[in-house]
Amino acid sequence: MADTPSRTLPFGSLVTAMVTPFTADGAVDFDATAALATRLVDDGCDGLVVSGTTGETSTLEDSEKEDLYRVVAETVGDRARVIAGTGTNHTSHSVEMARRAERAGAHAQLVVTPYYNKPTQSGVLAHFEAVAAAGDLPIMVYDIPGRSGIPITTETMLRLAENPKIGALKDAKADFAAITRVLAATDLDVYAGDDGLTLPWMAAGAVGVVSVSAHVATRGFRALVDAAAAGDFAEARRIHFELDPVVRAVMTHIPGAVSAKHILHLQGVLPNALVRLPLVGAEPHELEAVLADLAAAGWDLTSEGVRQDARQGARA
Repeated sequence: MADTPSRTLPFGSLVTAMVTPFTADGAVDFDATAALATRLVDDGCDGLVVSGTTGETSTLEDSEKEDLYRVVAETVGDRARVIAGTGTNHTSHSVEMARRAERAGAHAQLVVTPYYNKPTQSGVLAHFEAVAAAGDLPIMVYDIPGRSGIPITTETMLRLAENPKIGALKDAKADFAAITRVLAATDLDVYAGDDGLTLPWMAAGAVGVVSVSAHVATRGFRALVDAAAAGDFAEARRIHFELDPVVRAVMTHIPGAVSAKHILHLQGVLPNALVRLPLVGAEPHELEAVLADLAAAGWDLTSEGVRQDARQGARA
């Protein structure tokens, strides 16, 4: 757990779960990926998840993922932690991706609970231990029962924390009592896995957030994380309220990968908002809802002047 805001964190403190840009013909756009990674780090991210859920990992080929790890590591790996999304619901495949991530220069890996299979907790434990044993990359465990179909129980998480290669938890379970036990009983670096829960999770001892909304409000989230880490919860609360409509815009109407790409395109950061099936672009009424929430935050992406302000994110 974080003792001071200055402690060096092996996974970073403001971590953006990056989208994967595509070219007009549907290929991975590595140039746009490098540009986006640079922008995010310039604006305050000290960690990036590459090829996670928001990166549409389930529609990427293994070779594309490995190339993404390498491009981001070569672009910003000297300034931020590059965390490769390696987890799948097939243990040997996850092991292979862990090896590819290490070969490509990633600093760490994000490993999600095996999804769809619904293994027992013994199977969950064995899965993570197998990935941990595959190489030297430290692991951030990703607990998101809404996607995986099962939670990682607190008892299992306490056992996983005993593994020296498992150093962090991205918690998207929204169970404050459970995360309190993990924070109290382990030395794991805990990250909010829900953008809107950054403040309460950090108030309990989490060290930061793995965020989708930070794509479009990087400096605002940087200010929130720094204020909370410094114990300035009055300031953190003010920024939390300021960011709330932005989080709603990104996270509540359509999948985060879709909304983030649309907003980044409107901000002039991405050349398009293309996603791969089964994701599709926003319907007009969905985009209207996103823009209405951004308007509540004071953003007007139809205005060139405010578009530049929006690029900087919600300012403290």
